[in-house]
Amino acid sequence: MTQKTLRKAFLACALMGFMPLIQAQDAIDPGNISGRQNIISTAVPFLDIAPESRGGAMGNTGVAISPDVNSQHWNPAKYAFIEKEMGAAISYTPWLRKLVNDINLYYLTGFKRLDDMQTVSASLRYFSMGEVIFRGENPDDIGVPVKPNEFAIDAAYSRVLSDHFSGAVAFRYIRSDLQLGLGSYSGSEAYQPGNSFAADLAFYYQSEIDLGGQDSKISAGLNISNIGSKISYDGNIEQFIPTNMRLGAALTSELDEYNQITVSVDLNKLLVPTPDTSNVETTEGFFQSDDVSVISGMFQSFGDAPGGMEEELQEINVSIGAEYLYNKQFAVRAGYFHEHENKGNRKFFTAGVGLTFNMLNIDASYIIPVVQNNPLANTVRFTLGLDLDQMIGQN
Repeated sequence: MTQKTLRKAFLACALMGFMPLIQAQDAIDPGNISGRQNIISTAVPFLDIAPESRGGAMGNTGVAISPDVNSQHWNPAKYAFIEKEMGAAISYTPWLRKLVNDINLYYLTGFKRLDDMQTVSASLRYFSMGEVIFRGENPDDIGVPVKPNEFAIDAAYSRVLSDHFSGAVAFRYIRSDLQLGLGSYSGSEAYQPGNSFAADLAFYYQSEIDLGGQDSKISAGLNISNIGSKISYDGNIEQFIPTNMRLGAALTSELDEYNQITVSVDLNKLLVPTPDTSNVETTEGFFQSDDVSVISGMFQSFGDAPGGMEEELQEINVSIGAEYLYNKQFAVRAGYFHEHENKGNRKFFTAGVGLTFNMLNIDASYIIPVVQNNPLANTVRFTLGLDLDQMIGQN
């Protein structure tokens, strides 16, 4: 395989998000114009990976569950109602371990309350794709080792808007370096790192209720994330980033003084154009490079599927989760994530636990695939949280 072919194959794999390409290899069917098996591809798909363990253990739900230090990814508006003054956490996810052993996702996040109404937060997400060897046409060529990586850094401001309602905005810088100087090695195609700026708009609602004599709380959340500029790797073809809408609700009930249970559901949809398979002759056409603007693409995404409303509904991923919390110190979590087989076929159960020791929170989650030979099998996430309130109080 030539260097050029390898480059295109690697770029395709990276842009299509690994999982849909691996799990639905027969999905790319240029002759299929019915809208079935029609996967939406975007650049920087690492932004859609659940980076922390609590939401990851609850089937990738998080937009409406109670606020915590990792709310930045799911819904930064939740920080406005967080009980702590400040905190930080770091998460580590070995990704696709069934296929490779050197792809990792790192996530660092923190928040600081300014006053009773305002909170600021920030996060850094780093996705390392391991080492890739690119070889030329000469079979004896030792090749050029490169270490592709992507990262995103963001900051958010959240504010209480009423007794039960809050809102937030987040701003994000995204950099995707897939070639790392390979263009200069080839001397032909001028590949370059992709850059993008994006924003999130989020809202959160919570209210206390009496449910069968039990003190309970209902909550709902909405987060439209990654509203931003397209990415280009060659200064010519532009790809959409994964602009996404997440909508969810949660119910938390205190069974007694020590026991609490939460159930949640999230609906998730990419707000980017659906590929029109009737006009595609090669797989390259599945990377959306239309002249449609980002905002137009967001509105277009609700009604552009070739298969009509049936296919539009297939593009909505459903997540359900549950959490049992004992004495606010020990948590057991479970969930289920469902993606239609025509849109990537990610279907898996999740499970996890959480422990609190003074100022430390330790969480872990585990993925149990429904589909056989799923590359996500045995994926484990780890999160270490730090209660900075206690740390400062002890000093």
